[in-house]
Amino acid sequence: MLGYIWTMALVVLSNLFYHICAKSVPDGLNPFASLTVTYSIGAVTAFILFHVLGGGGRILEEYGKLNWAPFILGFAVVGLEVGFIYAYKVGWPVSTMQVIQAVLLAIVLIFVGYALYKEPITWNKIMGIVICTAGLGLINMN
Repeated sequence: MLGYIWTMALVVLSNLFYHICAKSVPDGLNPFASLTVTYSIGAVTAFILFHVLGGGGRILEEYGKLNWAPFILGFAVVGLEVGFIYAYKVGWPVSTMQVIQAVLLAIVLIFVGYALYKEPITWNKIMGIVICTAGLGLINMN
């Protein structure tokens, strides 16, 4: 149970700082220039944590286990980052941008889970889609 709690807390706290920082990227700064700094810091942090948290100094050995996923993930993460930065630059409110994209993503992932991973589409999930869609309508009401 503790694993569920601390991992969710880490994701929520990291997302909080993520959105504050993404919204705070200066308007005149090219988002891709900003991301070069972001990913440099991220790479150094990941390298240090690999060694501190028990990587055993065998990072090249770990690289030998790579498949296609980390490479595509790199492109996906850049798309996420620059997408949020541009969304905030064009005026999306920080209070709704994340919620709207998370709901839309959750709906898409229900079908992806079914198609790729044979996860069942249950009545609870269908009702969740209905409720989420209604929520999107409420969020977008002025």
